[in-house]
Amino acid sequence: MILSMTGYGKSVVAYKDKKINVEIKSLNSKALDLSARITPLYREKEMEIRQYIAKMLSRGKVDFAIWTEKDTVVDATPINAALVEDYYHQLKAISAKAGIPEPQDWYSSLLRMPDVLTKTDVEELSDEEWEAAKQAIHQAVDALIAFRRQEGAALEKKFNEKVDNIEKLLHSIEPYEKSRVPKIKETIIKGLEQIPEVEYDKNRLEQELIYYIEKLDISEEKQRLTNHLKYFRETMAENQPNGKKLGFIAQEMGREINTTGSKSNNAEMQNIVVKMKDELEQIKEQVLNAL
Repeated sequence: MILSMTGYGKSVVAYKDKKINVEIKSLNSKALDLSARITPLYREKEMEIRQYIAKMLSRGKVDFAIWTEKDTVVDATPINAALVEDYYHQLKAISAKAGIPEPQDWYSSLLRMPDVLTKTDVEELSDEEWEAAKQAIHQAVDALIAFRRQEGAALEKKFNEKVDNIEKLLHSIEPYEKSRVPKIKETIIKGLEQIPEVEYDKNRLEQELIYYIEKLDISEEKQRLTNHLKYFRETMAENQPNGKKLGFIAQEMGREINTTGSKSNNAEMQNIVVKMKDELEQIKEQVLNAL
């Protein structure tokens, strides 16, 4: 089973007068590259969040965000009434003693004084709220994994199609491969006949042809490529992340296809090799997205 590294998940969990929002998305990457934006209330849990995401997602460039929204209107910042009254009496006393006119707009003046407007309550993370936040995180990660599984199914279908195409192209080489020997022999004999007064030993010619044909033989390359195609299919069926392994197998497939092309010495065979390379290139591009 193949999982894609591309995915997206979102979750919203209600807790008392607020909504806990979690959003997570991932793209392909050689390792886990996690970027996290965490609302200040949950910062103390950042390591726990990172460890959970690393455990569940394994690999990919991951963007994670968690924030809260209040359902009710935000409370107004409280006014320190006792401090306002104290400032008022001090300013009146200073005005009377120094002969300075009192402010025309008392409210504007007093509200600008230090610490009159203060937010004294400090929000702390309770165990109950953290459980709600963890639920939101788990739901978002589960949604992303489901997305990865869906994308992985599409990748697997694409890979099977490309592997089948390479296999068919490999079989299509056989007729041209068998016809190479008589063509090579005919070409060499014609060349010799065009040289006047040249005699050659037919037995020696046969020996040289056998040596020449052995150098162009692609039986081993075909067998190894067939084995790689089979191994690629088996690896896709494994119930674990296998993207890197598939990439290594694709590299080995490329080596056998390239060697086959260099030994072809036949236009039709070389055309088939080019088509196999095209199919393999598409596999290599898509395997980068496999987890």
